[in-house]
Amino acid sequence: MRSLFPFRDINVHASASHYAFTSPSSPTAQTLVVERPSGDLRLNDGALLGAKRVSSIAGILGMIKLRLDKYIIVITKAQPMGRLKGHMVYKVISTEFLPLRERSLHDTDEDTYLSLLKMLLKTGHMYFSYSFDITNSFQRQAQSDPNLPLWKRADDRFFWNKFVQSDLIDFAGGVGSGSGLRGGEQAGADPFILPVMFGMLRITQTRIKATPVTFTLITRRSRHRAGTRYLTRGIDDQGHVANFNETEQIVILNDEARVLGGFAGGRGMQNGGAESNESYETQVMSYVQTRGSVPVYWAEINTLHYTPNLQIRGVETAVDAARQHFNEQLELYGDNYLVNLVNQKGREDRVKRAYEQMVRILVSSPDEANQADYVTDEKIHVVEASQKNQKYDRLHYIYFDFHNETKGLQWHRAQLLLDQLKQGLVQGQYFRGVEMPADAQGRLEVRNRQTAVVRTNCMDCLDRTNVVQTMVARWILTRQLVDVGALKPGESADDDKTFESLFRNIWADNADVVSKSYSGTGALKTDFTRTGERTRAGMAQDLNNSITRYVKNNFGDGPRQDAYDLFLGAYLPSTSITDTNLIFKDRRPVLIQAIPYLLAASLFFVMVTSLTRTKPETTIWPLRVFAFFWLIIGSWCAHFIWTHGMLYVNWPKLNTPRWAQEGYHETMGSVLKDKVIGNFVLGHERGSSVGRVGHMEEGKKRIQ
Repeated sequence: MRSLFPFRDINVHASASHYAFTSPSSPTAQTLVVERPSGDLRLNDGALLGAKRVSSIAGILGMIKLRLDKYIIVITKAQPMGRLKGHMVYKVISTEFLPLRERSLHDTDEDTYLSLLKMLLKTGHMYFSYSFDITNSFQRQAQSDPNLPLWKRADDRFFWNKFVQSDLIDFAGGVGSGSGLRGGEQAGADPFILPVMFGMLRITQTRIKATPVTFTLITRRSRHRAGTRYLTRGIDDQGHVANFNETEQIVILNDEARVLGGFAGGRGMQNGGAESNESYETQVMSYVQTRGSVPVYWAEINTLHYTPNLQIRGVETAVDAARQHFNEQLELYGDNYLVNLVNQKGREDRVKRAYEQMVRILVSSPDEANQADYVTDEKIHVVEASQKNQKYDRLHYIYFDFHNETKGLQWHRAQLLLDQLKQGLVQGQYFRGVEMPADAQGRLEVRNRQTAVVRTNCMDCLDRTNVVQTMVARWILTRQLVDVGALKPGESADDDKTFESLFRNIWADNADVVSKSYSGTGALKTDFTRTGERTRAGMAQDLNNSITRYVKNNFGDGPRQDAYDLFLGAYLPSTSITDTNLIFKDRRPVLIQAIPYLLAASLFFVMVTSLTRTKPETTIWPLRVFAFFWLIIGSWCAHFIWTHGMLYVNWPKLNTPRWAQEGYHETMGSVLKDKVIGNFVLGHERGSSVGRVGHMEEGKKRIQ
């Protein structure tokens, strides 16, 4: 019988010729064999002789080919996070790389590749379940085929390890691992394919007033156009936007069937027409929101200045990509309420105007409305179709001047946006399903569907977006509980102070996880999310996070972006043995590299001379001349670094953005014309000056 779910326990057996993976709880299942060093896959009936059992693992994360070797990535430790509708969900805690070569070959690039991958897996938030598809919302699960293996049901966007599972997926589909010849499907490989989700997951058993509930929050990060804050903005040619996340808030009543203290709906429910015969049945209510970068071609270019340079290409050039993006969004979620929170003044206004221009192009006969108040001339700006003639007329653009309306800690004024959204929220509804006790597969009888989604963005899709998503989620939760009779009309979920504290902290934790994955730090404004108030301590923490973001975005995001590109298959390492080009070697001219060290030495000498005590009879002027000399040198170094910042940003070495290469060339051109050091840079240049960012040809783009 075909196994539809991944093995819960796997033993690893190793020998000089192969790795073998078996499931002790399924003794009749086939053994997965990975040949060494070729990496060819095959299934064997029964255990193989001559292999030594190495360890037990929680699952196979995937296989990845680097420069000199292929590695099997296994999950060695997983932490239970709780049960969702009876299914245990786990978090990946630790992993291990099993090399296929018996004797590892050391290579500078290979070692760097491995360190990047290990850093990503150590700091990433990855979750999985052996029996439940956490990559799909409850509504999409209700539409999926339960007779398919779990990995085939997974949402392609949130199947985070799909690229590293591609060898196993191809093998299961009948593509021979080594020869590439087409064969029959290998159903025995299905239980070894474990879909993993990247994001945030929290499952909590709690009460709202007197009603026991399972409150769950899941955020799924898309594997498409994944990356770091300033290195992935906007949209790509395939319609994928940066920092796209789907967040599902789930409330389950009577999670354990007919337990004492369960909830029986008091009266007929407004959505789906539920009647009193639903007493003590398991009910699932969920609501999905999304966030994603503004869908035009734009970028912010680091120059070491606190505010990066903003570049926006012509909106017309991104129309096809935007159509692809919204085709998918409309098909998956229904009507899209596009909430834009960027500032309407300063540099962000260009992004706002580009987004609005894109919406005007997409919808037919756009109708615009503007609301003003004593705070701003454009409190709310709405763009939507005057007639419903085509699918893009289901886009509803709503701009809210978040910055001005909430200025001065007036966070309650964000309620103005919610008032604007309420009609759409009511019409879009939410998902509700009731468990069918006679169904052995635990499927839900769908009583109500969510037919619209709120898609929120700010510049980063982080801090302002978190505040708005939390506000929408609270309103939806109250409506759900009123509909099922757990709250009376006029009551609110935040009336229960204990639950409100839990709710706020879970959403603030979600904000931190999404922010760390993209910007490298926790989110800003989480003091408001956690407490409902903007505090001075929170503002101090925001200042600390902002400074940390500046440092990480300029000097740490390059390696993080390389790690994403490597793991997700956006970059394929060269496997040529004769290729001795060191990808990660710094090929900037020696003098350019030396200037920061010269600045540090200058600061050191100035500090030492200023702190040196001298005797009264000692001549002071030589010491002052010495200090003045190093002060001049240090000032020049600081000015040079500040005005040529692109030379000192830690750019990605694998898929260096085109605009970063262009900026680097332009900056180097100005250095070579410099009257002070131009000739010295030419004379001391080591290798090509563009070598540090010119590695685009070393790998091939692969879009899964």
